[in-house]
Amino acid sequence: MSHAGIDAEPDLAADGERPGPARRRAPLCSAHPGEPLDPSVLDDPHPFFARLRDAHPLSRVGETGVHLVTSWVLIDEVLQREEDFSAHLTGVLIRGEEGLPSCFALPETGATQVMATADEPEHTVHRALAQPRLAAPRIAALEDRIRGWAKEALDPWIADGGGDFAPISEIVPALAVAHLLGLPERDVQRFRAWAMMGGDMLAGDASTDRLVHLVRETSRMAEYLDSHLETALSDPRSEPDAPLLHALARGVRSGTIERSEAVGIAILMFGAGGESTTGLIGSAVRLLASDVTLQDALRDTPSRIPRFVEEVVRLEPPFKFHYRTVRRTCQLGGFDLGPGDRLMLCWAAANRDPEVFDRPDDVDLDRRHPKQHMGFGRGTHFCIGAPLARLEARVMIEELLARTHRIELLPGSTSGGGVEYAKSLFVRRLERLDLRVE
Repeated sequence: MSHAGIDAEPDLAADGERPGPARRRAPLCSAHPGEPLDPSVLDDPHPFFARLRDAHPLSRVGETGVHLVTSWVLIDEVLQREEDFSAHLTGVLIRGEEGLPSCFALPETGATQVMATADEPEHTVHRALAQPRLAAPRIAALEDRIRGWAKEALDPWIADGGGDFAPISEIVPALAVAHLLGLPERDVQRFRAWAMMGGDMLAGDASTDRLVHLVRETSRMAEYLDSHLETALSDPRSEPDAPLLHALARGVRSGTIERSEAVGIAILMFGAGGESTTGLIGSAVRLLASDVTLQDALRDTPSRIPRFVEEVVRLEPPFKFHYRTVRRTCQLGGFDLGPGDRLMLCWAAANRDPEVFDRPDDVDLDRRHPKQHMGFGRGTHFCIGAPLARLEARVMIEELLARTHRIELLPGSTSGGGVEYAKSLFVRRLERLDLRVE
């Protein structure tokens, strides 16, 4: 007999010979194959991740070929074995027939395999084009501009005594993406929705109608960005602080990248720079609203806010995971993997691994190495926009705390009525956060 979720040894053939060595498959992640997409898991994945990390840090989702990787040590190993595991996004987990998980294959194109989903040498080429514009000193120079946007967003909301904070959390990231790429701020309302779309494609729970809508809107976003890339191609600016579209245009003119790759990188920036930072800001404010003592401590000592930001990124990484595709037959954690299998590197699980962190589920502003987490990824694919995300979150928290004496969840919010997370396997972003401020 086999234990639950673990395959048995093969039966002996009639002549007493075994039919061949069995593939040592990773155990199932759950007795019920639909659990990874259960609404309760989407709303709060941490108990599910903890159970997997403790029992089976490599586990498979039914027969989808997708495997969850939930321990720090195994994720770190995957990131060091690029010869075995590709960053290419070749398929995503979705809710299939009868509500059970299925894997939806994606075509591999130059427009989709960019930056975070690119392998070497393309990854280094893409990163080299974008890195100068996202270097820490140039991002630091944006602080006054970002602080002005934060004040404009917060002042009317605070004057009204609060309300739903989720729309407020979107404003600064959307404006920052526009500025970074060189898009007109007057269009921000138009593309705020685009900045929130990337995670929906990977949410795992989108209906067919929703997927059709997302494909249509992604096409519109690509056309919009391509039109601005065309403008940049005719304006050969080369100064380091020129908008990112100009850096991408230089890459196209020199033949370093294809035009479709340039548009793909710009599309990626919408999600990476928009939705992820929105999620970070919303999670930070929810944690503050749930802990008056923490609020007061940060008001008294604002210099500790950067440490708080790191704890939020650790506890609630805006992207819960990223995919890797298995290139060749290999093993991980003692289990066999084959070409085409897919891994979900669960940052949200590794960031609470008790083998790495003391009191892993608590906010601790005194951790010895506050930036030692996987909330921005790790290794060669470490988030290129991390300095900008940290700056936006810090400034928003500083301005919110400086303008209030108390932030609290509205009565009933803790039971779920006024706190709603995006129903997404991929992103950790609040779609509603009802607050009262004084």
